[in-house]
Amino acid sequence: MTRSLKRSALCVENKEAGVRSVTRRDLWISAGLAFVAGYVDAVGFIETGGLFVSFMSGNSTQLGIEVLDGGVETAMVAVGLIVAFVIGVIIGGLAAGHLRDQRRWVVLGSAAALAAVAGLQLAGVDSSWRFLLIAAAMGALNTLYLADGRARVAITYATGTLVSVGLALSALLTRTSTTAWRRPLLLWGALAAGAVGGAGAYRLGSETALFAAAGALVVLMIVLSVQRRVSRIGRAHHS
Repeated sequence: MTRSLKRSALCVENKEAGVRSVTRRDLWISAGLAFVAGYVDAVGFIETGGLFVSFMSGNSTQLGIEVLDGGVETAMVAVGLIVAFVIGVIIGGLAAGHLRDQRRWVVLGSAAALAAVAGLQLAGVDSSWRFLLIAAAMGALNTLYLADGRARVAITYATGTLVSVGLALSALLTRTSTTAWRRPLLLWGALAAGAVGGAGAYRLGSETALFAAAGALVVLMIVLSVQRRVSRIGRAHHS
């Protein structure tokens, strides 16, 4: 039992150290991105009739059900969303290795994908396949904070975030750490709040809801640009 508690404590410390390597400002930006992810996931869920644009575990489960029930079209869309999400991660990873300001471009590209899907809706294209663009965008957003080939902050990975919350609460109960629960809980709360916001905004129309989400990403992109500029000026003053 003691060894188990020690392993849990070590796991919490490692996770907390990884998140702490992200600045407080970055954490709030991540929370904003998580809000948008939950928001568009709710819109996508309603529009596709039960599939997700950022929750690939849910799509994997739904895929299995549809295969058994003979829902070929829904199963194909689920596969498409999963593949698109992975492609988005690949694109984001490549951008991280080749673009100087990868975060800004990934967020801007994601905003463009959301606006494109909203535009397709206005043009009368209402196929669920258009949401593959958003799934790719959500995959790319998970690459904004990388270290050693892993995401330090998983924007859309609610299950992993809740695991972090649970481990942090176990650390709180054993007095190993009294603050580790705050950051993952903030990210999960932002995602859940975004889902509520997306479901509410959908009542105004999916295209309106998605244009609003694209606008939110543009704002976050501007914040990232300002943050980068301020950091550059700060380094110049110290050198």
